[in-house]
Amino acid sequence: MTELVRIAPGALTIGRPLPWDVYDADGNILLRQGYVIQTDSQLEQLFERGRFKPRKIERPQEEVFEDTRDRNPFADYPDLLHSLEATLKAITDSDPSAQKRLLGLARMIERTCTESPDATLALVHLYSIGPVIYEQILFYAILCQFIGRQFGLEEKRVAVLTTAALTANLALVPIADKLNASNTVLNDEQRGVIRKHPERSIQALQAAGIDNKLLLTIIAQHHEQADGSGYPKGLSGTEIRPEAEILALAERYVAMITKRAYRQRMNVADARKLIANLADGKFRPAIPKALLQILGEYPPGILVRLENNEVGVVTRRPVRARGPFVKAIFGPRGNRYTGTFERDTSEPDFGIQSLEEPEVMPSMDFSLVWGFRS
Repeated sequence: MTELVRIAPGALTIGRPLPWDVYDADGNILLRQGYVIQTDSQLEQLFERGRFKPRKIERPQEEVFEDTRDRNPFADYPDLLHSLEATLKAITDSDPSAQKRLLGLARMIERTCTESPDATLALVHLYSIGPVIYEQILFYAILCQFIGRQFGLEEKRVAVLTTAALTANLALVPIADKLNASNTVLNDEQRGVIRKHPERSIQALQAAGIDNKLLLTIIAQHHEQADGSGYPKGLSGTEIRPEAEILALAERYVAMITKRAYRQRMNVADARKLIANLADGKFRPAIPKALLQILGEYPPGILVRLENNEVGVVTRRPVRARGPFVKAIFGPRGNRYTGTFERDTSEPDFGIQSLEEPEVMPSMDFSLVWGFRS
């Protein structure tokens, strides 16, 4: 077994699903990925007793960059985050492996989105309560994969868009989590860093030998807006690449559904309304429309209450005249089911009554709920 490592303070928070399985010192599983810590005492016990398996860093180069295993997005989540962190560090350090790492990570995300689209989209919603910067960046890349394809971009352009989503905020990585945790007004220095981050991210990529013209253009333009109100150049209309607008919309959506120190997160219904309004002047209308089509009214990973008063998690989007599909977690009287039961919400008895927004998300074994074998 891989040597287990003690969990560092700050790695886990109350109300947020565990990003990986937690073990005791003997290697026995204490808690599965998806378990939600409810109290301070639980948190303290995990820091005292809990261990996790660190990612294997020393692997043959081919395995690092050409991972061909079947994709389970939940099992892959820690690996994707580790690979992203290592990739961005390689770029920052101008490491010769940077470009190969970036392309390999983008291909892994593409395969995950293609092979398990609903589960991959669920990651964005299950972990959106308080994501760290690496999680946010991963969410941007996932959404860009879906939006780019729905919008009709060819494969090569979607691939470049994905690498842009992974690297556009490189210059913000050192300060992003601190900014998100602060409820004070930004100072001039912080505003300057934010406004210059596209340029500084591009400089880091070029120093690492990554100079794809489309990639750099997407990054340079991803804060421009179709009405001319963006930065750094105040471009408008068709001066802005559609890929840059797709990345901007992915970032906007993640910001909407993410809790920050200075504001609450939006529910999906309110976020959808705001996205629909963005088609009026801020973006090419087809781009917000593409995101709305991907999400549907009830995207995977959100909690809903059914007409029979069960509460469950949306696991699959509609297929033809059926769905969306929900795995019921709580019974009509609020009792927690020992298993999960799939409900087709196109059936009247199981229609969706409302969104559920509990203070703390219920614990779930994500791989089990979505039907992946451990």
